[in-house]
Amino acid sequence: MEHSTINVDGDDHKALLPVILSASRSTDIPAFYSEWFVKRLHDGFIRWKNPFNQKMHYVDLSSVAGVVFWSKNPKPIFPYLKILDDRKIDYYFQYTVNDYEVDGFEPGVPRLKDRIDTFKRLSDKLGKDRVIWRFDPICLSDTISVHTIIEKIVKVGDEIADYTEQLVISFVDIQAYSKVKRNICIKGSCAMREPSLEEQDVIAQGVSEYVETKGLNAYTCGEARSFSKFGIARNKCIDGELFAKICSPENYRLQKHLGIKTDQFSLLDAKCGELSVCKDKGQRSDCGCIESKDIGMYNTCPHMCMYCYANNSKNVVLKNYNSHSADAAGIVKG
Repeated sequence: MEHSTINVDGDDHKALLPVILSASRSTDIPAFYSEWFVKRLHDGFIRWKNPFNQKMHYVDLSSVAGVVFWSKNPKPIFPYLKILDDRKIDYYFQYTVNDYEVDGFEPGVPRLKDRIDTFKRLSDKLGKDRVIWRFDPICLSDTISVHTIIEKIVKVGDEIADYTEQLVISFVDIQAYSKVKRNICIKGSCAMREPSLEEQDVIAQGVSEYVETKGLNAYTCGEARSFSKFGIARNKCIDGELFAKICSPENYRLQKHLGIKTDQFSLLDAKCGELSVCKDKGQRSDCGCIESKDIGMYNTCPHMCMYCYANNSKNVVLKNYNSHSADAAGIVKG
């Protein structure tokens, strides 16, 4: 990623210079930090803290031409989308609509009925190619069997399948994250569990059969195993091909970044091999995303999903959220 020098309060700082933003894998910016996000676009920079080494970095937003939003409740960002349109920034949504309402896995999200309604409204506004449905992660428990989870996916899909083109799934990772295990396991009793390999195959088969009836394409996110035998491909959540498809004719920065030539623009059938974009080296080896800058921060999402790897404790999350200012340079002060 390129760098620039920006001046903040009279001092020069080296800054990352992304063309595409990820907003965000680490927190729900559309749900909780929409006003902050658009103010950052206006001011032209972000202060971002690396969650692993705690170092502070500046992010120069002057070259941003594309944004991928990740959300379980994008409704609060609706009033601000015109600002992105006016700035010739193209964007799409990774919208997670799970059905764990009675299971209590996602205590801070709106009612399923409201999330479905928001999904439909967003799709009507942007087009169904720009609103991607995620049922993510797939969790099992004493009350959620393989067949129950498939029923949950079908229940949501029957409501929103006509408003999207893709379904992205993943399987919950508990053992890989000590904080996740701590959140869901108390005195040896765990609220959820990972599907076994055999159960993953049964679920994948059920998903494959269902999406075929709805005309959807199914993908996995971040899974080391291949599910191609079920017709389920590996996803690229930050997707150069999708950006090429939705890129507006006047978004020259994104065209240049993707390597779209003017005489190719009317075709926009670009395949990844024809696009001059690089895989994001900062993501897992099984991730197919192209390079972007994620601007979220850990311990800032009040959805408080039990399976989330980005939150350490409810108290820290609420402290950060309650002290947040839309005028601050970073989501978290300091």
